[in-house]
Amino acid sequence: MQAAAASKRLASRVLLAGLLAALSAGAAHASKKDDTLRFAYDQAPESVDPYFNNVRIGVIIGAHVWDTLVYRDPATQEYKGLLAKSWKQVDDRTLEFELREGIKFHNGEEFDADSVVYTLNFIANPDNKVTTQQNVNWIEKAEKLGKLKVRLTTKKVFPAAIEYLAGPVVMHPAKYYQEVGPKGMNARPVGTGPYKVAQYTPGKSITLERNPTYFAASPKGKARIQKIEIRFIPDRQTQMAEMLSSGADLIMHVPKDQAEQVKAVPHLQVVSGETMRIVFLQMNALDGAPAPQFKDIRVRKAINHAIDREGIVKNIVGSGSRVLHTVCFPSQFGCTDDGAPRYAYDPALAKKLLAEAGFPNGFETEILAYRERNQTEAIINNLAAVGIKAKLSFPQYAAMRESIRANKAQLTHQTWGSFSVNDVSASTPVYFGFEGDDITHDAEVRDLLAKGNASVDPKTRKDAYKGALTLIAQRAEAVPLWSLPVFYVAAKDLSFKAYPDELVRFWEMSWK
Repeated sequence: MQAAAASKRLASRVLLAGLLAALSAGAAHASKKDDTLRFAYDQAPESVDPYFNNVRIGVIIGAHVWDTLVYRDPATQEYKGLLAKSWKQVDDRTLEFELREGIKFHNGEEFDADSVVYTLNFIANPDNKVTTQQNVNWIEKAEKLGKLKVRLTTKKVFPAAIEYLAGPVVMHPAKYYQEVGPKGMNARPVGTGPYKVAQYTPGKSITLERNPTYFAASPKGKARIQKIEIRFIPDRQTQMAEMLSSGADLIMHVPKDQAEQVKAVPHLQVVSGETMRIVFLQMNALDGAPAPQFKDIRVRKAINHAIDREGIVKNIVGSGSRVLHTVCFPSQFGCTDDGAPRYAYDPALAKKLLAEAGFPNGFETEILAYRERNQTEAIINNLAAVGIKAKLSFPQYAAMRESIRANKAQLTHQTWGSFSVNDVSASTPVYFGFEGDDITHDAEVRDLLAKGNASVDPKTRKDAYKGALTLIAQRAEAVPLWSLPVFYVAAKDLSFKAYPDELVRFWEMSWK
């Protein structure tokens, strides 16, 4: 298995070298001339409606087509008014918003309190099955207090409300959304954002055009580049070939070894840095799961000890990454690894634990993954070294998530970017809060996370989250791995900045 993986990586490097030699000289630069930025991405969103998607490309598209009530400045972390010009905290569970006047949706519909009230009440209704419930299930109701005034009530005290309202909670046009619903919004998306959708072919491509009437007071600012063409290209080599021939201007999630080779190409630039995206393994310990061995804490601890996290980070993941010991990103409020046990890389101890659990020769399992395949292959090699033979299944994310929620998954290689929300409530509870993605169901952990989510006292929140994260680590209910850096390859003449929240901001970009 190790030899096969090495052979595959070598073939990839040889292919890339050939592409570099054949294509890097004399590449055409059509994109700047026609003011069109061409972006290739390896996953397609299951829906363009932000409430029915939770893959990164959907988040990126959503931030350009739609706006939120509040904007968090990525440089200063300051909250600024976006669709709301001001807001106030009336009491522990009540927020009131004064909305901007004169804003229109891409279809001409007026933005006002009706848009906010309809959107918030629609997504808060569990019958409407928003994909990531943790983003919306804190909302009790929204009420219209006037044409440009709205009151929002939370179910419980929820101190992270503004953070969510500055992130995944976008505003839809009330009349249009009521008429077409999520399916119609996916087919013909309509928002107020700096770009509008000009053309969309599900699974293949989406074209965004600059919104000429975007409001001047927006902290996002008006878009500079006229058109953004996004193509969904699963194969990394095809993406790279497009970059080398100037058929594309930007790609992301480029493997470390490829990014290093591309630095020598005159018409391209490489940008990298750590992101909020965390990487971890899930082990299905639910009743009726297809791999009952994961119920045994010795097996779960063995898997923790089997993974050479430092080695994989150094040799495969790349600079900008760090090893994690808890399932959250260090900058998120409430994230800590203080008190959590460290599982050192120790194959001998892993084998000993497996033998004690009744698996002296290891066992066979399936591992689900959907991105960073080279990292998954390194994990598989580590597991094989202690006797665990993991067969790789590599579907699109939506199919993987469906398998997890149907209790059919065994071992899962997950990544999570928290919708760029800088609060633990957006990460750990997604996988340990008894929602669809929780395949552990530890009631003590759930209750501590709920306490952290609902308190107004920062110390109470931090203590509750610390307690939950410590228990998860002590009980080896997951395998925290590392933070994920992103390597971007961009056209040399594109003015481009990478952000830790992994949100590609096309509206800021320009041609040099």
